[in-house]
Amino acid sequence: MEQNETNNETNPKNETQSPETGTPDVMPSPEEMLKEAERKAQEHYDAWMYAKAESENIRRRAADDVSKAHKFAVERFSNEMLAVKDSLEAGLAVETATVESFKSGMELTLKQLSGVFEKFNISEINPVGEKFDAHKHQAISMVDSDQPANTVVSVMQKGYALNDRILRPALVMVSKGKE
Repeated sequence: MEQNETNNETNPKNETQSPETGTPDVMPSPEEMLKEAERKAQEHYDAWMYAKAESENIRRRAADDVSKAHKFAVERFSNEMLAVKDSLEAGLAVETATVESFKSGMELTLKQLSGVFEKFNISEINPVGEKFDAHKHQAISMVDSDQPANTVVSVMQKGYALNDRILRPALVMVSKGKE
């Protein structure tokens, strides 16, 4: 305790001694406090500007990625379809073709096209005998039939779905039902 009393007597400038280090703690002047606050404010401002620029760069890159995804989304599908087109052109280029060779060539090309559709989850909607569903079918007329009312009697044009999302509804004729 005597040492603290002597330190207080020898430090008349409002200085106290730090118990951990034994060095005097000097209260900073208002100018020093202002400079320190300005330095910290500048650091925070710089960090905020950096974060703002970084977030803008991320937003721009994401927009570019979305743009490229839209632009090239069908690239794989297009490459597969080129093989189908090549098959069709090869079939037309045959000079001594018979009906049977055309038919077999068309069957092979259809099989190739069906393989592409399967690879890309494009499914056929051919609802003969099913209950009419306005989400998958488009009725073009109603006909008399022995089948229950609102049953698909015939399909005029098949529909297609991509990953269970309807690309084109099937054009169908629906039964009126028995009166």
